[in-house]
Amino acid sequence: MKGIWQRPGLVQVAGIRHLDEARMLLDAGVDLLGFPLGLDFHEEDIPGHEAARIVRILGLEERGVLITYLTRPGEIAALVRQIKVRAIQLHGRVNRGSIHELRKRVPGLSVIKSLIVREGNLGELKTEIRVLEDLVDAFITDTFDPGTGASGATGRTHDWDVSRQLVDSAQKPLILAGGLSPRNVVRAILTVRPFGVDAHTGLEGSDGRKDPSKVEAFVNAAKLGFAQTSGLESPAGA
Repeated sequence: MKGIWQRPGLVQVAGIRHLDEARMLLDAGVDLLGFPLGLDFHEEDIPGHEAARIVRILGLEERGVLITYLTRPGEIAALVRQIKVRAIQLHGRVNRGSIHELRKRVPGLSVIKSLIVREGNLGELKTEIRVLEDLVDAFITDTFDPGTGASGATGRTHDWDVSRQLVDSAQKPLILAGGLSPRNVVRAILTVRPFGVDAHTGLEGSDGRKDPSKVEAFVNAAKLGFAQTSGLESPAGA
C-alpha cells in the first residue's frame, strides 16, 4: 500500500454500496475504493461485515480505504481489522497521540488525514498539516457544509485556491475531494495540482448508486487533467 504514494495521478471513489459496484469501479480504472463506516452525520451505505465481504472477494486489502469519523484508536483499529484493509481515512478530530497509538496497534497502516475546508480556516489547516505531517501518509481536502454540518460527502466544492495553498504547504501527498464530477475534475486538477482526486456523490445516479457512465467519464477526465498537469510541470524542451 505504501508504494501508491509514489505515483501521482491517483483516483479514489468513495461510498461503495455493493459488490457489483466495486467490480465496476475496478474495471473503470479506479485506484482506491473508499468504505465509509463509523460516521458522525451520514448513514452508512453498507454494514461493516458487508464491506469486509467485498474486500475479501475482490482482494481489496491493498486498494480498499476505511473512511471513518471515529476518534478512539482502539475502536478504529478494531474496524480496520474487521474490514481487513491497509489504509484508513480519518475524518474525525484526532490528535498526534491518537494517530501514534493507532499506528502501534496496526503496524504498516497507511493513514490519510482529512483537512475540512470552511470559510476562513486556511491558517488552521496549515497548522494541522505541520502538527500531523510526520505521522500520516497523505492528506485529503474536503468541504464543510454549513447548512447541514456535514464535513464530507456533501456534493459541494470549496475554494480550490485554499487546497492549492495546502498542496504547496504539505510535504506529503494531498488528495482533492469535495463536489468533484466529470464536468469539473479537469479544471480542479489544473487549479489545485493535487496528488490525487476523490469523488463520491458526484458519480451517483438518482438511485444513489454509482453511474457507470459517470465513473468512466470521471476516470478519463481525471487522467486527462493529470496528463495536462504533468506536461505543464515538465521542464522546457523535455
